[in-house]
Amino acid sequence: MADSLPTEFDVVIIGTGLPESILAAACSRSGQRVLHLDSRSYYGGNWASFSFSGLLSWLKEYQQNSDIADESTASWQGLIHETEEAITLRKKDETIQHIEVFCYASQDMDDNIEETDALQKNPSSVISSTTTKPLDSACLSEETHSLYATGHELPAKDTPKSDGEISLEVTDVEDTLAKEKYCGDKTCIHTVSDGDKDENKPIEEDNTDQPKRNKITYSQIVKKSRRFNIDLVSKLLYSQGLLIDLLIKSNVSRYAEFKNVTRILAFREGKVEQVPCSRADVFNSKELTMVEKRILMKFLTFCLDYEQHPDQYQAFVQCSFSEYLQTKKLTPNLQHFVLHSIAMTESSCSTIDGLKATKNFLRCLGRFGNTPFLFPLYGQGEIPQCFCRMCAVFGGIYCLRHKVQCLVVDKESGRCKAIIDHLGQRINAKYFIVEDSYLSEETCSNVQYKQISRAVLITDQSILKADSDQQISILVVPPPESGTCAVRVTELCSSTMTCMKDTYLVHLTCSSSKTAREDLESVVKKLFTPFTETEIDKEELTKPRLLWALYFNMRDSSGISRSSYNGLPSNVYVCSGPDCGLGNEHAVKQAETLFQEIFPSEEFCPPPPNPEDIIFDGDDKQPEAPGTNNIIMAKLDSSEGSKNLESPGKHLQN
Repeated sequence: MADSLPTEFDVVIIGTGLPESILAAACSRSGQRVLHLDSRSYYGGNWASFSFSGLLSWLKEYQQNSDIADESTASWQGLIHETEEAITLRKKDETIQHIEVFCYASQDMDDNIEETDALQKNPSSVISSTTTKPLDSACLSEETHSLYATGHELPAKDTPKSDGEISLEVTDVEDTLAKEKYCGDKTCIHTVSDGDKDENKPIEEDNTDQPKRNKITYSQIVKKSRRFNIDLVSKLLYSQGLLIDLLIKSNVSRYAEFKNVTRILAFREGKVEQVPCSRADVFNSKELTMVEKRILMKFLTFCLDYEQHPDQYQAFVQCSFSEYLQTKKLTPNLQHFVLHSIAMTESSCSTIDGLKATKNFLRCLGRFGNTPFLFPLYGQGEIPQCFCRMCAVFGGIYCLRHKVQCLVVDKESGRCKAIIDHLGQRINAKYFIVEDSYLSEETCSNVQYKQISRAVLITDQSILKADSDQQISILVVPPPESGTCAVRVTELCSSTMTCMKDTYLVHLTCSSSKTAREDLESVVKKLFTPFTETEIDKEELTKPRLLWALYFNMRDSSGISRSSYNGLPSNVYVCSGPDCGLGNEHAVKQAETLFQEIFPSEEFCPPPPNPEDIIFDGDDKQPEAPGTNNIIMAKLDSSEGSKNLESPGKHLQN
């Protein structure tokens, strides 16, 4: 990319999360000159996906973010005129907190791992760093003997990408990354001595009574780093949802591939069981009696057109959905299925919201498979890149690792006129779209943020065994007590291109009440057994073994009104980060709402033109071989634009 950019644009977008990427595609498609910037080294922001080594690099970047002063940037004060004022942007990302990493998989020191240069054989001897700040309760890892992270060092260098694999760019980090446990701004590093490792290392010869499983070591995970695509935010696509409709309408769907979620699971009385979704599933279920099957089918049929029968629910509008279900003669078993596995709502949600959620689930059945959900191959992080690619096709310019120092505001009109980047270049535009995490503390001083608790696990088998080991499952674990939130569990198999063979990638999500580990660890213990625990009773052997775990809290900036931000110019628009919901409806609605507000007379992401219908400037005849490359050349203003375009298309499979 050239050092200097064009100085005039119609729209400048800061951040490459899903709503910003959809907006970039919509603006570029409508003929606007779009500059799309991100200070990070990868696309997606908090919507991104990483390889395993890339995720470790991301963790390292957050640690450096809090420990190291900002790099020197060009001075911008001299570029502000007397009639202007500056609104500075945040210098570091503070949306992720309470990061904790635990490695349970054994380290086989005899493995030949020199090929990837991804692991140092000699663990470093380190001491937990001291800090003047009081430790959070989640940082007190010494309370639990099994929650120690081994201190093997990992560099962030990426290995060459094999054919057919897709992953995000991650900045190379020269120094190595010790397996660390991050506690907010603090780092607690725990190492296991060689003697301890030999004692704790499971010996397969002695485990003759255990079910035969493939032994997965930490070295193997590092070796197969490129096989992992780990999402920062765990979401699925409703087959009749807004995002699927937008992908199809705009033809962005051609840039991605999807798989059906194969199972809906329920956690009841300490057991995981499959929930019947379709009519055939209901009547083939061995978990339900014949009477329960008829009652369930009658209730689900009612939910499909509940608006036509107001007499059946109007009296319960003020009640919770859980209380309403009790009045419908549903057994406790059926109430559990409907509430936690079909509606997937909290017990306290209203009757109307519960009926809406149930109807939405049912109407999505059968469009692409037996469940309502789709999952994008290579992870959720592919979706923002798909829209970035559409923007690039229609002439948008992309710059990663490009920081913006401030917004330039005209004092008289109160409108933003330009941005000043880290190179000291002033770039003018008519409209500015900024992701919430870039706004300064002063701008956000009155904003009350929610938090999302997240866990990412690597396990050695599925939480519910089936004939096929290639299952994509979603499970909602109900809260153990009232006042706490249910935990959503998504389990991905290797055919989703998100994990290596013989492993599963498990995502846990809930609204935060404490730190992520405090919110989610109890559910992890119910469903999984840490690999390091060698003395386990036979009941515990039925659980999948936990090989590696990451906990962190992510800011939820959805639902923040514009009026909550201080001194925001009228032509500056804010996009939120990921919300806690299962689908992507909020991001799509927000993008469409902001686009219609900025360009009320333009259609939002219309279908792309037929290549044969494109008229080339200065050429009345049709091109000999029309195609997508011709579209790009027709829409780019100059060759300079293509030089400045850091196309995300190379990360996507056509």
